[in-house]
Amino acid sequence: QVQLVESGGGLVQAGGSLRLSCVASGRTVGNHAMGWFRQAPGKEREFVAAISWAGASTYYADSVEGRFTISRDNAKNTVYLQMNSLKPEETAVYYCAARLTKPYYSDYDDASGRGRYDYWGQGTQVTVSS
Repeated sequence: QVQLVESGGGLVQAGGSLRLSCVASGRTVGNHAMGWFRQAPGKEREFVAAISWAGASTYYADSVEGRFTISRDNAKNTVYLQMNSLKPEETAVYYCAARLTKPYYSDYDDASGRGRYDYWGQGTQVTVSS
C-alpha cells in the first residue's frame, strides 16, 4: 500500500505562486512514476504534470507548460509541483498520483491517463482569486 499526502495548497492572487508537495509513505516511490492532476467543481479530473522515476522525463498539460514545474526528491519520497503565474480558472483540488506498474512513461498519453495510476492522495485545495 502507498499513502500519498498533498500539502501546500491555499489562497493566492492571480499571478501568484504556490508550491505543492506530495509525500509518500507505506512504500518507497523512488522507483515509480508520479503525476499531478486537478479537478475543478463540476469538471472532470484533468492531467497537469508527470515525472518519471528518476526525473529524467517530465510531461505537462499545454495549459501549464512554461509556468508549472514538476520535480522530485526520492530520498524524501516527495514530489513537488511549483506553480507560477496562477490564473483564477486554475482553482481546483490538486491530486498527487503514483504509478507502480511502470516507472517511466512511453509518451504523453501514457503520462496523462488517469487510469494509468494506482494510488491517489486526498488532494489539496488551490484557490486563485482575481
